[in-house]
Amino acid sequence: MNSPTAPSTAPLTPLHRTRIKICGLTREQDVDAAVAAGVDAIGLVLYAPSPRAVSVKRAAELAARLPPFVTPVLLFVNAPTPEIIAATACISGATVQFHGDETPEQCWQASGQGARPFVCAARIPLGAAGAQFDLLEYAHVYSRAQAILLDAHVEGYGGGGKAFHWSLLPPSVAYHLVLSGGLTPANVTDGILQVRPRCKTLAVDVSSGVELDGPDGQPRKGLKDADKIYRFVAAVRAADAQLANTHHGFLPTP
Repeated sequence: MNSPTAPSTAPLTPLHRTRIKICGLTREQDVDAAVAAGVDAIGLVLYAPSPRAVSVKRAAELAARLPPFVTPVLLFVNAPTPEIIAATACISGATVQFHGDETPEQCWQASGQGARPFVCAARIPLGAAGAQFDLLEYAHVYSRAQAILLDAHVEGYGGGGKAFHWSLLPPSVAYHLVLSGGLTPANVTDGILQVRPRCKTLAVDVSSGVELDGPDGQPRKGLKDADKIYRFVAAVRAADAQLANTHHGFLPTP
């Protein structure tokens, strides 16, 4: 009789390097800066009330600047399904990001029943209330999404530049996650170190954290700072390097 195979004692290791998306782009020079910095995706906001909103025509112009293997992501908030389908038909290779109150079925239909990959945003309460958000249930309900984007719950829709308590997330989430909400070059390394060991794979998504500073010290919404983009990417890679040193056998994906 063959002896039973002993369970592996090798440590679990991350599967991929951290992917990076810069969201809320409105200018050619910002698209070019993001590409030059080595990001994996750019976000184009198709939600008219947002100060970072662009038209479908403008989104198509910006997306046309992307080289191969950099993904345009189209952000919608409670938009009608025909509007989403028409917009995605204008932009080749786009991923759809649902950032409102869309149901799983609405996401599925608006993605052309999965013809387009899509991401769903989970709006996590700020402060201690974040512990009450059932991320595992949310991820299960939206399991047809390519990933679950974690953002802070703020008034209205879209990013508010606020960070929820990452430590309150479940210790193990068997889904692809995108960490968003209040990320900056100064805190993204810590965010990755806290969240990536908890999930299948991790990406990060930043908008206000890499925008130009206005005269009042507040971000100039929709106008990115190339230096901040480069520093953000460098901070993500620093987190990858730190995780590589603590997880034997981890090889970053080129």
